[in-house]
Amino acid sequence: MLEIAVRAADSKHAEDIMALDVREISLLADYFVICSANSERQINAIIDEVIEKEEEAQVEIKRVEGKDGGKWVLIDLGEVIVHVFSNSERDFYNLEKLWSDAPLVDLTEWTVE
Repeated sequence: MLEIAVRAADSKHAEDIMALDVREISLLADYFVICSANSERQINAIIDEVIEKEEEAQVEIKRVEGKDGGKWVLIDLGEVIVHVFSNSERDFYNLEKLWSDAPLVDLTEWTVE
């Protein structure tokens, strides 16, 4: 589930993709994927690709929030929550700092440099 989300976001040129292992510090999910995009159109392309690839893998999409707003979209996959931000919204909310106690997941094998 995590790998599928990361690869799908990367395939649509999501920027600065990171995954936080929040298993020890959150009851919400096991992993948060955080990435950003330059435009609402790119955000929607990333969201659509993540949803499509997860559904192909028989993963239930629990809910999608913020798609109409286009600045911060959240995809709840249960164990994985994917956050796709516009660059300005990502800077403003700074989830990486908020969840700074969570270790980073090494994504180098799942993303194209």
